[in-house]
Formats: sequence, structure tokens, C-alpha cells
Amino acid sequence: MFKKIEIWILYLTILLGILFSIFFGILVRQELVGSITLGPISKFALFLAEVPKNTKQFFLNPSQLNFLRFDDIQGFKGAPNIEEKYFLLSRFDGALQEGIVELIDLRTFKVLHTWNPDFDALNTQSDKDGKYHLKNLQRDFHNGRARLFHPLLLANGELIFTFPFRKIDACSNLILQNDNHIFHHSIEMDHEGNFWLPSKIYPSRYSEIVGNEHSQDGGYHDDALSLISNDGEIKYQKSVTEIFVENNMEQLIFANASDKFKNNPLHLNDIQPVNIDGEFFKKGDIFFSLRHQSMIVLFRPSTNKILWKSSGKFFFQHDVDVIDNSRISLFNNNVKNFYNGQRVHGNNEVLIYNFQNNSFQSYLSASLQAEDVRTLTGGLHTILENNDLFIEESDFGRFIYFNSNGTLRWQYVNRWQDQVYRVAWSRVIDKESDIKMVNRFLASRKECK
Repeated sequence: MFKKIEIWILYLTILLGILFSIFFGILVRQELVGSITLGPISKFALFLAEVPKNTKQFFLNPSQLNFLRFDDIQGFKGAPNIEEKYFLLSRFDGALQEGIVELIDLRTFKVLHTWNPDFDALNTQSDKDGKYHLKNLQRDFHNGRARLFHPLLLANGELIFTFPFRKIDACSNLILQNDNHIFHHSIEMDHEGNFWLPSKIYPSRYSEIVGNEHSQDGGYHDDALSLISNDGEIKYQKSVTEIFVENNMEQLIFANASDKFKNNPLHLNDIQPVNIDGEFFKKGDIFFSLRHQSMIVLFRPSTNKILWKSSGKFFFQHDVDVIDNSRISLFNNNVKNFYNGQRVHGNNEVLIYNFQNNSFQSYLSASLQAEDVRTLTGGLHTILENNDLFIEESDFGRFIYFNSNGTLRWQYVNRWQDQVYRVAWSRVIDKESDIKMVNRFLASRKECK
């Protein structure tokens, strides 16, 4: 049935196979870390090398998490809050297989209201003509995949979220949207009722330096600071790359030890407006977080000046908050690049920086260690007005609430049956003015049709 082959042919085949494997490996490595890439050849080699990973991702529901912990927790576990507080929970619902937002009374853990927009219908209302970043909108943000990222509750039950920037009413009907740019990560309101959001600019002003590809196709991520009005109009937008160049910090973008151009050197993941005046910052200033620089920046848009920056005390951080007129806090992912890849070195932590004495202090670090909080990506924190601490452990679909003395009050895991699903930067509502707004909405809301 099978013909015999000469032994020298077998040896030659093995030798050629070894040489091809070495050459293929060189092409892949050159594309990833080499100082000179080989154009379409090395790109195609990298594409072939990633086929197994991409095939696996194709068959997985992207809203499912690969990291499973806390088998004994589904939903809430622990003691409800005594004080009046609400939880605006954004998650992918495993039972519905859709993204939803729930308004929960933390005194009872009862769901009081749910937003569940029809993303397929919303996508048809986006103007895709001429907008490159919307070409895969229905593929990537359909009902079975989309989440309502970092939703912010407004009066009358209106809700804003991204992407695109959208506002819906209490019955999840679209009020308005701005789909002129990619908006991502955080949404925060300033003292004038406008909203700061990270965004991406395309084409970049620096296309001659960074290339002409869109970031969705592996091109440069030209992250920008965007201020949007309540009507969805952009009032201010500025490229962070441009800010760095104009503030003599260009070397942090275009100089790196690998001698290879990086298409995402900044990774803007949070903008926090300053809504109080103080000695060190004033209303209208903003703090922003750059994950890939491990840097927090204080910026004054009115003068285009970077007033302060800090790095080196934290690693791949997220979510900077203003505590008072002299202190800020941040979520330190504590992620480091080791020889065997990225990993959390120990645990995540919450850091407080005091401008008065130029010092960092870890907040409730023993509690985060005891609960083994260690999300590699994402992550969010809030130090509440009574000094309680709220944490979102994004990679594990878990929320944790600590009392001010560090004791664990409750946890929530977004589990359905045997699977944990993604969450999307949620909020605890604890400020008196916001609680009153919630109560007015609940008292006046009407039945949705």
C-alpha cells in the first residue's frame, strides 16, 4: 500500500523542516521585537502563529471570562449596607446573554430598575458612512456582545455610556449619540455638567511619524481627552500625544529600550475632572491616567500645560480619583513585565497621594491582600465619603466592598451557572445629592412599554 522511500529523503525532509521552523520563528520574532520588520512576510508569519489563539477566541463568547475563581459566590454574598446607598451595576447577563445595567439598593440587595437597550437597533441608527471606526460596529457591539461601559446615571433615569457615546432614557430608548469618534473607558462629569471621556483621533495629526493605519488595524492609538456636553457635542478635544510634544515630553512616546516603534505607548484609561478649588489644583483642571507610561498627569486645558506628573510608584494603573483639595487616589494594578510575561506582582492596591507632603500611602492594603485582589487588566476603586472602599476586580467579574476599618462587608460575582461574565466599570452612589436624584427618579418613574 505504501511505497518505501530512501532514508536520505527522510533525513533531508527532517532537516528542511527544522530549518523552516527556525526561519519561521525568526520572522515571528522580528515582527514582535525586532528593530527591522520584513513587511508582509513577517506579518503573515505572525498571523499564522496566532491562528490557534484566534481560533480559540472565535469559539469563545467574548463576554465570558477565562479566569474562574470564587466558586461559592453567585451574586451578592455578605451583609447589606446600613446607610442609604445604591449600586449602579453594569454587567453582561449570562441568562439573557445581553449587556444590562441594574440599579440596586445596597440596604436590601434588591434590583430597583434595569436598563437593557437593544444594541442591534441602536447600531442601525449610527451613521456609518465615511466613519472608518464604525465599520465593525454590528460585529463587535451587537446584543450578544456589547456592554454599557462605565454608565453614569442622570436625572429622570437617563443613562449615558460608551461606545459610541450614547444617552438612553429610563426605558432604554435612545435619546442621542455621538459616533464621530471611538470613546472608551471612563465617563466623569465636571462642575459644569459636561462629561470627560477618553477617545481616539483618526487620522492622527502626526501620521507622517506614526503611520496612516487606524488603531483597529494595528495602527497608532492616538488617545485624546474629550469634553462632551449634555447634548452630545464635543466642546474640547486634545490629543495626548500632542500634549506631550508641546510640553517637551516627546521622548516618552518615541524613545524606548526595545528600539521598536510602539503603536500604543500611552493607553489613556481614565480622565478625572477637578470640581473643587485648592492650593494644588483648581476647577477645570483634569487628572488623567496613562497605563503604558505608568503615569498620572495633572493637566490644565485652559493653558495647555502639564502641571504635575508622577510615575514609578505604581505599575499599569487605572482610575484616578480626587479625594479633596490636596489628595488623590488611584488603583494600582501592580502589573509588571517579567521574563515569562505580564503578571500582578503580589496584589492590586489603592494608593493615596498627598500633595502637601509629596507622599504616597497604601489604603487598606491588608484587606486587599487578604481577599487576594489581583486583576491584571481593568480595575476600579472608590473611596466613599465615609472612607469605605469599593473595588471592581474586572478580570474576575467580582466587586468587593470594605468597611472603613478594612473588614469585608460584601462581595458580588457576576456568575451564571458555571460561567462568570464580564463587568463594565460600575459605581456606588453614596453622595447625598446623587441619592436624592435617584429617589426622585424612583418616585416619579413610569411603567415602560
